[in-house]
Amino acid sequence: MKECRHATDDNERAPLSKHDIAALVARDIPPGAFVNLGIGQPTLVADHLAAGAGVVLHTENGMLNMGPAAQGDQIDPDLTNAGKVPVTELPGAAYFHHADSFAMMRGGHLDICVLGGFQVSAAGDLANWHTGAPDAVPAVGGAMDLAIGARQVFVMMTLFTKSGAPKLVPECTYPLTAPGCVDRVYTDLAVFDITPQGVVVRETFGTTVDALSGRLELPLLPVRA
Repeated sequence: MKECRHATDDNERAPLSKHDIAALVARDIPPGAFVNLGIGQPTLVADHLAAGAGVVLHTENGMLNMGPAAQGDQIDPDLTNAGKVPVTELPGAAYFHHADSFAMMRGGHLDICVLGGFQVSAAGDLANWHTGAPDAVPAVGGAMDLAIGARQVFVMMTLFTKSGAPKLVPECTYPLTAPGCVDRVYTDLAVFDITPQGVVVRETFGTTVDALSGRLELPLLPVRA
């Protein structure tokens, strides 16, 4: 497991790095869960899961019980996750056809999937495959299948774009991956729950709910004690 600084409200420790965010996600995955990690930053979650937690990682290219990223002489070019990153296998790992893997995803057999995001709306709509820009390359992969098939959907992303535009928005302006699918959003500045009552701030990092409310275009609710 990679070393990760603790998430705090200390301004010196924010915004969180992608490994910090991955560690937060890993912390919240319950023992025994079946989990898919999407391409990109979500694959880092595998490196932060505690050994012996019993979490079974699924990868859409056909593997169960995937381990952390492979390093050094562990690397096998034929053993990769869906993002082509070399990975390790844990005892009891199993391999299967791509079609069977997607049947698991679509059939409600995954407890959690962790996906990246371009935008998440206050209603839990997810846009993560295309920005709509004329020169952008669409990248659906299995995101649509995961978003509608997993029992819970966690999203990892920065809260703002490089230009400062919010990525947690009242309504998505990019093409949707799936409507109303997101349960929780992990970002570099805060963790949010998407609920029927509204967007709830679970914890903040180097900022406050009031400060975030001033930058986001939607109401924020504090977590209930």
